[in-house]
Amino acid sequence: MSTKPLTKILIANRGEIAVRVIRAAREMGIATVAVYSELDRNALHVRLADEAYALGGQTAAESYLNTEAILDAIRKSGADGVHPGYGFFSENADFADAITNMGVAFIGPPGDAIREMGDKVSSRRAALRGGCPIVPGTTDFVTTAQEITEFAATA
Repeated sequence: MSTKPLTKILIANRGEIAVRVIRAAREMGIATVAVYSELDRNALHVRLADEAYALGGQTAAESYLNTEAILDAIRKSGADGVHPGYGFFSENADFADAITNMGVAFIGPPGDAIREMGDKVSSRRAALRGGCPIVPGTTDFVTTAQEITEFAATA
């Protein structure tokens, strides 16, 4: 993991979360890059950012969830970090990996951590490996009604 200070971050989100990230980055002296859908071209986050790039599209799927458009904006802007905000790509391991594979910092957990925490069974196993207490439950995927009944009888 690089400890080089970030100089410019792209916020892969919209609205209030993007505005909050932009304001925090500004306080830290970090330049910001907004991305936007056609419908958001005049949104506050676009106006506040130092740079802004159109993603195209009207819907979230056509714009904010368009990985290639966001990766293109990262390349064009020269951003050295990406903040996913909430929702959209914040819990997408493949997106986090795509960012780091470009040599750009992903401001969030690494793809492997997102994958491991992405489902309850994997999360429980990770907690147990770390010696953390967990609430009663299974550490394997339950696939049949019989398994549920057997677990309920022991709980």
